[in-house]
Amino acid sequence: MVWKKLGLVFNPAEHQLPGACVDFAQSPQAVMVGETIRIFFSTRERDEGGKYLSRVTYANFDRSFTFLSMAPSFVMDLGAAGCYDEHGIFPLNVLRVNDELLGYIGGWSRRVAVPVDGSIGIARSKNEGVTFERIGPGPVLSSSINEPFLIGDPFVQRFDHLFHMWYIFGTQWLTVEDSSAVERVYKIGHAISNDGVRWEKPSEGVQIIQDVLGPTESQALPSVAAFAGKYHMVFCFRESIDFRHVPSRAYRLGYAFSTDLVNWTRDDSMLGLDVGENSWDSEMLCYPHLFQVGGKTYLLYNGNEFGRNGFGVAELVAP
Repeated sequence: MVWKKLGLVFNPAEHQLPGACVDFAQSPQAVMVGETIRIFFSTRERDEGGKYLSRVTYANFDRSFTFLSMAPSFVMDLGAAGCYDEHGIFPLNVLRVNDELLGYIGGWSRRVAVPVDGSIGIARSKNEGVTFERIGPGPVLSSSINEPFLIGDPFVQRFDHLFHMWYIFGTQWLTVEDSSAVERVYKIGHAISNDGVRWEKPSEGVQIIQDVLGPTESQALPSVAAFAGKYHMVFCFRESIDFRHVPSRAYRLGYAFSTDLVNWTRDDSMLGLDVGENSWDSEMLCYPHLFQVGGKTYLLYNGNEFGRNGFGVAELVAP
């Protein structure tokens, strides 16, 4: 593939974010609203104890990715005390279905023995994403007998009248040597649904994308589109230890293709998109979102520091 990087298109420091948020615009997710590209993202503010909370808002762009306007507020509140999304929503994947938007919530909450747990919920919007209302307070996809750890990073598309969800499931928690910290390991899974609400996992607990870094590779934010006669998945992956401060172990973008949405062949070299030089994406590429507008294919993604300084976009020039 040949991509043209269009650069950093949104820096949160240059805009008035809702609430007390001042930085981070993570996991950008696009949907068309008329001629406007509405990009939802997770930003952060701190609670009374100084810990981060992830909240979702959006920014509007024209088709050349020129910034137009910010959302008036967050698109929904966090979950109630004890709910799966009590402390954050990351990401919110938005899918247009008929006259409404479905928002798939990657919700997380803090735990004691490990830092976080996660599940996936769902909300609806009848006003083009200005606000969302949860269908219910609980998740539609959560940990289970073969996926006992965190569940998250939903990405949903409809193909041939069937809803497909690609998500991540935790496989283990690693103890960091000479430290009390633990780090998660997660892989990409697949679920299907007839209505987008009730989900089945045909191969629960089975990772669908093979590892290239070994069994402790972590894979995140799968994103799928159909073009050039097959299905294409872009995701991010990293080492599970020392990835925050060692650029060579940080997130990079991975790629796989399929002809049936079930069996995937991984070949990262085919993607042709890597870190920049002395730029906002020189240390990592993460949290991709593959989408199409007007016959063109684009990839939104975050760069250094997990999206602290915003998100950029690349245009597919040649598949």
